[in-house]
Amino acid sequence: MKSILVQLDTDVQPSVFDRVVAVDAGVEQLFAYGGMTPETVESLVFGAIFTRGIPDLSSTAIFVGGSDVSAGERVFQAVQDAFFGPMRVSVMMDSNGSNTTAAAAVLRARRHVTLAGSIAVVLGATGPVGLRAAELLALEGARVRVGSRSAERAEGTCESIAARVEGAELEPVGTADAASVAGALEGASTVIAAGATGVQLISAETLAAAGDLQVAIDLNAVPPLGIEGVEMTDKAVETAGVVRYGAIGVGGTKMKIHTAALKRLFDANDLVLDTEAIYRIGESLEG
Repeated sequence: MKSILVQLDTDVQPSVFDRVVAVDAGVEQLFAYGGMTPETVESLVFGAIFTRGIPDLSSTAIFVGGSDVSAGERVFQAVQDAFFGPMRVSVMMDSNGSNTTAAAAVLRARRHVTLAGSIAVVLGATGPVGLRAAELLALEGARVRVGSRSAERAEGTCESIAARVEGAELEPVGTADAASVAGALEGASTVIAAGATGVQLISAETLAAAGDLQVAIDLNAVPPLGIEGVEMTDKAVETAGVVRYGAIGVGGTKMKIHTAALKRLFDANDLVLDTEAIYRIGESLEG
């Protein structure tokens, strides 16, 4: 029985990146559909679950992608809503690489810092990758400072994470200027910059003044980079006592997690690979 991956992309043109990774993960047949909305997925889901016997449904899976993470989340939920009883296939959501990138960043940080009980800062935490990184840090037991230029949006993100992570220790912080960023970094062991492309969030001066910092991860690959002095190719580069990772330095781990998660989809017909599930797959690769 050949493996079939049904790629549901919210963009008009299905992602070439996601298709290449699927092929490299060993998917034998790839069906890619673009322009997906919650209203248009049901017939495609039914096509996936009604064409094979129940024992063979593990050979079919669904991947939800696209550049709009919010749109991807709605399609992801609509796919699950179309399942019933044993009539279901495994499904993974990684719109704009948000889940796999966040997982990779937190796993890199965990190599150098005992996250439980430590202070971690996520800048750009109201964006899709930053929100997920903050959620995963909270799952690890870190005290997470959730940074955004809008303090109100930071508060909203904290509420969202608290609803999903029991006992999460979260602090919303406004980071509209250099002084507030410096304040957010006081006492922090880890910082992950997940802001918009081409926006510098931490200057070299601010980074040097963060005396307790052990790990700095910048997920922006478009100049000017998010953390001045962290190069996009940095991978566990220690400078002035701080271990640094750039976007490409984290990218290798992200790709391993993405590939492994796609393979895992075909282990059963009822897997739902969301943020935490994808992180746990990445965690298993660390061993």
